[in-house]
Amino acid sequence: MHAGVMMATVKEGTIDEQPVGSEVELVQPGTAARNDFERVYRDHGPGLFRAIYAYTGGRRDIADEVVSESFARAIARADDVREPVPYLFRTAFRLAANELRAERRRPPLEPDVPADPPDVAGLLAALRRLSPNQRAAIVLRYEVDLPVEEVARRMGIAAVTVRVHIHRGRAKLRELLGAEEVDEP
Repeated sequence: MHAGVMMATVKEGTIDEQPVGSEVELVQPGTAARNDFERVYRDHGPGLFRAIYAYTGGRRDIADEVVSESFARAIARADDVREPVPYLFRTAFRLAANELRAERRRPPLEPDVPADPPDVAGLLAALRRLSPNQRAAIVLRYEVDLPVEEVARRMGIAAVTVRVHIHRGRAKLRELLGAEEVDEP
């Protein structure tokens, strides 16, 4: 350790000094705790990926790109983002919807990944036929396993609207898949 060299850290209006090498770090109060994107990525990244993967009908390429872009945008706007998780989900769903719309205008590409099992492929094809909000609500509720209130928060809409999207989406899936309704616990 070099004598006289201190690391200053701002904590809730006070400065803590600790001897260190030659580093000086200043942290704004509350910023690190509120937008710890490494922790957010570790805790919510896999769920976000699964949600977008299902939302896009099994398109891993779009899901990878969209999740990365969502985190990049959140980090770039870290000072403006009050709640990172809902921001990430809303951004990712918007980006995925835009990508799917743009893709419909381009000629189809040959898939470079192995095909999903028939039952999964059928479900993913049926999910693609739902409206974007129905698909998002169903994926967040049943794939990511979030309660309706959290789905509403992440989608930026009212819980009652989420329930309507889930109800209509499930009815459409039953019609498309020929499945019988099972009561939800």
